[in-house]
Amino acid sequence: MKRILVIAGVLLSLTACKFGEENQSVKIDTPKEIKQKEKTTADVADQDFKDGMTGKVFHNYLEIKMALGNEDPGQVSDVAKSMAASFETERPELKQLATELSEASEIQEQRRIFAEFTSKAGDMFEEALSGGTIYRKFCPMAFNNEGAYWYADVEKDTNPYFGSKMPECGAVEKTITKK
Repeated sequence: MKRILVIAGVLLSLTACKFGEENQSVKIDTPKEIKQKEKTTADVADQDFKDGMTGKVFHNYLEIKMALGNEDPGQVSDVAKSMAASFETERPELKQLATELSEASEIQEQRRIFAEFTSKAGDMFEEALSGGTIYRKFCPMAFNNEGAYWYADVEKDTNPYFGSKMPECGAVEKTITKK
């Protein structure tokens, strides 16, 4: 009887190992795929700003841009709240827009406020950049063909105004580089 149980156990083990092998797979990302994945998160390591406030706001801005592209209004609100808290007293209009963005719950309203924020914050980003490169991009089809701008930390970037509908719409209009 013991012998039958031992044989049954061995057969069961071999079958289980064989079954597990059939369902296992390993995917190894190429360096290009890894680099692409890295650029799907907000990372301002390649940009330096003259002051910490602008650096934090730019980082939050990139997070909001990605959340808009991913059509995640909850994430937009959360990050916009953090952004609003970053502003110092000399930028009350931008703080107010960030607060409005944090309070908006509809993605289209968030996109409208983001476009307004971009138009008002663009000079701050460009003037405070002390190292690295940022890109000002433009999508002519946003907002019923009125067009809208956004800033990015990489040249190839997804459009925050269309989400999954047209992620590639837009082109670099201006490259801002400081060494």
